[in-house]
Amino acid sequence: MTKLNELAPREGSTKGRMRVGRGPGSGKGKTAGRGVKGQKARSGVAINGFEGGQMPLHMRMPKRGFNNPFRLEFAEVNLWRLEQAVEAGKIKKGAELGAAELIAAGVIRRELDGVKLLGKGEIKTALKLTVYSATDAAIKAVEAAGGSVTVTKKAKAQAEA
Repeated sequence: MTKLNELAPREGSTKGRMRVGRGPGSGKGKTAGRGVKGQKARSGVAINGFEGGQMPLHMRMPKRGFNNPFRLEFAEVNLWRLEQAVEAGKIKKGAELGAAELIAAGVIRRELDGVKLLGKGEIKTALKLTVYSATDAAIKAVEAAGGSVTVTKKAKAQAEA
């Protein structure tokens, strides 16, 4: 039985590391495959984006736009997607649907800051939806199909008061 201290890779299966800078006879002497002098021939070099003192490209390009750190991201759901889930049997007719139920049915992946109902496509099934916000067209289409939409978003007038 082999002992742990006697374990070794099979003969010829591994190569020894290249020892550089050990004279001209080694084939990797003098500059050790690094070319000639200069910053890149030394160790510890970090010159990404450096252009020899010329103004780098990332600094020459103009700054554009603004990223609002308080922006809300919504999971968007179209009417056709809801109807498709009903036809596939993932949502029951007349069901009460919130974000958790839509995730369970595979209609959306994650809730993010809320669910937004959009009016693309048509819906024939009556559903009771609770969403953060919805377009007017989406609300009309759901109500025409016999369902209802509850919007949880606070109106601007209430938020400011």
